[in-house]
Amino acid sequence: MAKPPTVEDVARIAGVSRQTVSNVLNSPHIVRDETRERVQQAIADLAYRPHAAARRLRTRRSSTIGIHLDPYSGGISGVILDRFVHALTERASERGMRVLIYSARTADEEIARLGDLVDGAEIDAVVITGTFFGDPRTGWLLERDVPFVSFGRPWGGDDVYRPAHTWVDVDGAAGTRTATRHMLATQGARIGFFGWPPDNGTGDDRERGWREAMTDAGASGPRFEAVDGLANAREVMSAAFAEPDVLSELDALVCVSDSHAVGAHLAAADAGRRHLPVIGFDNTPVAEALGISSMEQSPELVAAAVLNLLMGTTGQAVAPRDRDAPPEHVLVEPRLILR
Repeated sequence: MAKPPTVEDVARIAGVSRQTVSNVLNSPHIVRDETRERVQQAIADLAYRPHAAARRLRTRRSSTIGIHLDPYSGGISGVILDRFVHALTERASERGMRVLIYSARTADEEIARLGDLVDGAEIDAVVITGTFFGDPRTGWLLERDVPFVSFGRPWGGDDVYRPAHTWVDVDGAAGTRTATRHMLATQGARIGFFGWPPDNGTGDDRERGWREAMTDAGASGPRFEAVDGLANAREVMSAAFAEPDVLSELDALVCVSDSHAVGAHLAAADAGRRHLPVIGFDNTPVAEALGISSMEQSPELVAAAVLNLLMGTTGQAVAPRDRDAPPEHVLVEPRLILR
């Protein structure tokens, strides 16, 4: 059985010292680009993988990223976060990092859990999910000087402009703008929007894309709203479609989520218009099974962007937080999946 390649093998192939190989693995920013690329090519050619346990002892780092797992709440769209966590775990492993999943029911409980993990040196960085206005987790992490990236914007908090608070999010407005323009081009001018109640950051952003596309086209359409959940969506749209002329004067519907889209689709079928064009948001298996078009969020691209912000594009360890660095924010544009 062949022996696995060592640091010395990499150094010999790349024509550098053992220390240079170590620098590329642990502090790539201090190595010249040409040298770093040569070492990385040797690592790839030899399929070399650093010994994680030895590196943790040497660097006093856990090589672990912590991420909160939201409590299971059912519904259609929860699969998006599952896909994100899976992609983050897979891509982190390719870069010599592990992912530790922890649970908490409230923000305060999560802060307490993070305190235990940070104090115990069990994690090097954190990925925050489920962001909201006034989120106390970000301030705690900033105060403790813990590197972190949030999946989701702060939605109005001042910290969105602070260099230390980096985030990655899906561009909801771009998604619904694309969906609305498609409906305007193919179905007619009366495109409705089915959203969440106001003052929901994500929902307001997605509604903005619909409004902008309709204004640009000089068109108008009705707005409907319901709290999240398929049953709620179906009930609201069934009541709306029971009103005179609402369904007959609607050319198509852009929805804030797949739950809303499925609810609207079922309500339209109940009202005798099974083929009302509907576009959802999330591209879930349920939407696919029912043949409903939807916006694909690409959580795999979000995971890649999160790791790049934490580790750099080629780094093999979490980069130290630079208080003087400019803000780093990434918006991933969703894709329209037509069915």
